[in-house]
Amino acid sequence: INMRRVLFFSLFLVCSLIFSQQPEITPVTVGQPMPDITLPTYQGTDMSLSSLKGKNVLIVFPRGFAAQGHWCTICNYKYAELVDLEQKEEIRKKYNTEILYVLPYSREVVSQWLESHPDQLEKIKSWKNPAEPEKLDEKGKRRMERMREAFPKDLSMKKGEIPTPFPILIDAERKVSKGLGIFATEWSGSKVDQDIPSVYIIDKKGILQFKYIGQNTWDRPSYEYLLEVLDWIKKS
Repeated sequence: INMRRVLFFSLFLVCSLIFSQQPEITPVTVGQPMPDITLPTYQGTDMSLSSLKGKNVLIVFPRGFAAQGHWCTICNYKYAELVDLEQKEEIRKKYNTEILYVLPYSREVVSQWLESHPDQLEKIKSWKNPAEPEKLDEKGKRRMERMREAFPKDLSMKKGEIPTPFPILIDAERKVSKGLGIFATEWSGSKVDQDIPSVYIIDKKGILQFKYIGQNTWDRPSYEYLLEVLDWIKKS
């Protein structure tokens, strides 16, 4: 019995030591090493930032929910836009970059987020091309023009065929988003579990070279700008 207690206590000490050596995730500023992140992926494997050394890494934290039961349509559009960009220009290969999406939800909820894209994209098309636009009042016309400016591309996805070319990381316990300081239960006018939409770019040595945290739901850097940043990192 005493030997069992000794073995149990030894195992407890080893586990405690291993746990204490896990790097703590804290907010990071440009020029600092990015803390290592290890999370399960929606695609079924685990992924660590440390396994991507030698590549640049673009990490996107979409907002997710914009309100209870309502996804952030802008985030859906931005995901579809990036998928379209990758399919047409192979930007990961061009810029030696892996792209990661991180959502603060369970696998089931992440699946619902992905499945929402076809309807969200169709909703955007209806905003851009309302029935009988000639009958819109001035307010309606301004809204239509704003939607056309905000969502310039006509993107679509088929139900049951949502492309996932990028690893989608499941941060169900919010240890990453809370550690980085971007998880919120109230933001931009809504009370719901969500991430503040953010973008991080880490170079191939693991140093954070770009960080952008949205100030409101419309505030997102364009992919043209982000590709310029990746091009600068590639040449430096």
